[in-house]
Amino acid sequence: MGSMTERALDIIFAGSGEFGVPTLRALAGAGHRVVQVVSQPDRPAGRGRSLAPTPVSQEAIGMKLPLVRTGNINGEALATADVMVVIAFGQKISPHVVNHPRLGSINLHASRLPKFRGAAPINWAMLAGETITGNSVIRLAQRMDAGAVLGQSEVVIGPTETAGELHDRLALDGVALVLHVLDQLARGAAMEMEQDESKATLAPKLSRKSAVLDFSQPVDRVARTVRGLYPWPGCRVRVVDAEGSEVARMRLVRAVVAGEDGPRWEMGEITSAGTVQCGDGCMEVLECQPDGGKAMTMADYRRGHRWQAGLRLVGVE
Repeated sequence: MGSMTERALDIIFAGSGEFGVPTLRALAGAGHRVVQVVSQPDRPAGRGRSLAPTPVSQEAIGMKLPLVRTGNINGEALATADVMVVIAFGQKISPHVVNHPRLGSINLHASRLPKFRGAAPINWAMLAGETITGNSVIRLAQRMDAGAVLGQSEVVIGPTETAGELHDRLALDGVALVLHVLDQLARGAAMEMEQDESKATLAPKLSRKSAVLDFSQPVDRVARTVRGLYPWPGCRVRVVDAEGSEVARMRLVRAVVAGEDGPRWEMGEITSAGTVQCGDGCMEVLECQPDGGKAMTMADYRRGHRWQAGLRLVGVE
């Protein structure tokens, strides 16, 4: 086996979102040369709507790496490279760009493909009630997330974990997987396995509408939706009293199944135990985020806000 420097590769890194940042950081530390970073253009952000670089652009600037910010990678002059690593980039890449590097292009995707192809694999794995997920490194293909698999990992989804927390764990988990596949490509030892199309499922982009809670659904589904859609788009609710007057607005952050609570309450109603009635049982809200405030435990919330039997939660966009 050769030394790390003998297997050093010249890499183009194409990425935009936070998910790719740990891998970009790790590439240089593993002895590879990042010859070019390609990211989406700066976008308006924050209350002032001033232009802000993507998380990957920001990291590239901090690492003093050559950076191209573009709305279309297919029209750019790319550096000579051994391989292109694509993570949470957000653009369709043409075959001439995919095949531009000597060893082609690979993509890190946050699911165990062929399950959950698409823009929101982490959220959809949680919404589907999966207990295990992971990452896949695949060949970049013209059909979305359909390329041959070069490597996969396995990650257990925690029983109270939010999509945001799982995102961060999978981003870190992806580092070792990408480095392993790059090592195999450099040695000519990479194994490619075609995906089983009959097992493919989709994970389409989510919207605010996706996060409107229906408390008449089974309690495990409602609780999964709360965790699986936090922090974005976030399950927003109005807390109303018996007359329908609004008491508070909040986003639910973390919730679990709490079982039954004596007589059946109205859907979305807070019970005498402080849980919320759903279709076939009660849900305990562990954490919430009041409008304009930070996420806090329900114990902290209840010290300063009304949360008692008879109030009701109503899902809103």
